[in-house]
Amino acid sequence: MQEATFLLLKKLRSIYSDGETNQITDWVMEHLTGSKKAERMIYKNESITSKEEEQLQDYIKRLMAHEPVQYILNEAWFCGLKFYVDKNVLIPRPETEELVEWVVKEARGQKSEIRILDVGAGSGCIPVSLKKKLENATVWSCDISNDALQVAKRNATTLAIDVNFIQLDFLNEEQREKLPAFDIIVSNPPYIPVKEKIEMQPNVLEHEPPTALFVPDNDTLVFYRAIAAFGKNHLNKNGMIYTEINESLGKTTTELFQQNGYITEIKKDMQGKERMIKAVLETI
Repeated sequence: MQEATFLLLKKLRSIYSDGETNQITDWVMEHLTGSKKAERMIYKNESITSKEEEQLQDYIKRLMAHEPVQYILNEAWFCGLKFYVDKNVLIPRPETEELVEWVVKEARGQKSEIRILDVGAGSGCIPVSLKKKLENATVWSCDISNDALQVAKRNATTLAIDVNFIQLDFLNEEQREKLPAFDIIVSNPPYIPVKEKIEMQPNVLEHEPPTALFVPDNDTLVFYRAIAAFGKNHLNKNGMIYTEINESLGKTTTELFQQNGYITEIKKDMQGKERMIKAVLETI
């Protein structure tokens, strides 16, 4: 087992930082053997089986091609829950956990039913986590991709969480107008300009779904414009919008919501980057 671990570490160090190498190695070895790190240390001199050796070689081949470990293992952790993920959905990020925690913190005190819409279901990590943490919430989630919705539904079923999933193109006004009213709208929409592709790591650029990442260079706020417009007609009284944002577009995203009649609050993530916005419609 120790020999297999050293082999994996040696291979990964050529393309990943030490921290990422150690983390990926730990995930792979735990998935491969079914044993936590402490247990693997006790039995470090034990050999892995021939089947495990074959599986490890496949994992190494895919990792060296920059395929994200989460897709290889078909799992990612988010808000303490294990989600199934594949190439049809984005890999959940820690910053998005912070967005969920912000919503939960501010909504938890409400005793009456809360109606929540998540725009862009992806793996279902946002709506499933919100429903798990807010028992009095009725949660809807939409996505243009049927493949993504199948992943989200699978996670909701596996985790025994009730979410109303619907397929629609949120940028199509006619389609989104069919949705009911909500108390909270939350989203981690696509917000990376196409021109920024050259700055991105190959594990993201070559493997994660581009439709969930990129927006046109000449209309980077297209999703926020749609969310702001939707909120005007579909937010209940005192309703709120929470969105993740491009860290370099905090000012312009804030201004967009303000121009549409919202009072805004921008929030930094744990790395000190402007990553989230809350928007509330001004009341006359």
